Amino acid sequence: MASEPLRGRGILVTRPREQAGNLARLIEQAGGRALLFPAIEIEDLPPPEALARLEEFDLAVFVSPTAVSKVMRRLRTWPSALPAAAVGAGTRRELERHAVANVISPQRGADSEALLAVPEMQTVAGKRIVIFRGEDGRALLGDTLRQRGARVEYAACYRRTLPKPLHKPGKIDAITVSSAEGLANLFEMLDPDLLRATPLFVPHPRIAEEARTRAVAHVEIAGPSDEQIVDRLVAYFRRYE
Repeated sequence: MASEPLRGRGILVTRPREQAGNLARLIEQAGGRALLFPAIEIEDLPPPEALARLEEFDLAVFVSPTAVSKVMRRLRTWPSALPAAAVGAGTRRELERHAVANVISPQRGADSEALLAVPEMQTVAGKRIVIFRGEDGRALLGDTLRQRGARVEYAACYRRTLPKPLHKPGKIDAITVSSAEGLANLFEMLDPDLLRATPLFVPHPRIAEEARTRAVAHVEIAGPSDEQIVDRLVAYFRRYE
């Protein structure tokens, strides 16, 4: 039992299907049942026009692993002279997997606030920065960089939509949610009373606050990495052994 601390626990994994594999694997290695139930569906958009002008920019910022994968599939190689920045470790790893070296990223945290606090992002006056992101993403990153004197261009390379659930997830002991948008979609897809009564594990305080405004009773801030999420799940359920 000690080697499978989540034995018998059904953990709802609500990430887009293409991003859920590693978290699901870690949950199952801990003995749990990873219940894949995407709360966000990713749709491709036409290639952003900025991809044809990468040599014009001084920095390219990626807000998610999805942004990296959508951009890299349209390029043969990343221009070695163009620095890249990532909002967190998962996005940085995806860039490194595509042979992008020396990525600017926060040591802790995985959101716009964390990246904006990195020293390299403080002195951007006059720099031309492209932000690869989903359609209608948060404005904080671009707005702040503009306030610091940068010339910012958004490049939307995917769209997030509400999926149509194909199945009921079964018995749920805990829910993992990676974004406020995913949480809002869940409230459209599942019984709100079930969601309010089930322990919810989130990566950031901002998402936790959104959950509390929806009267979710048990909210755990786990951290941004898959390992941190599983560690927090294990710690939570050990209280009840």
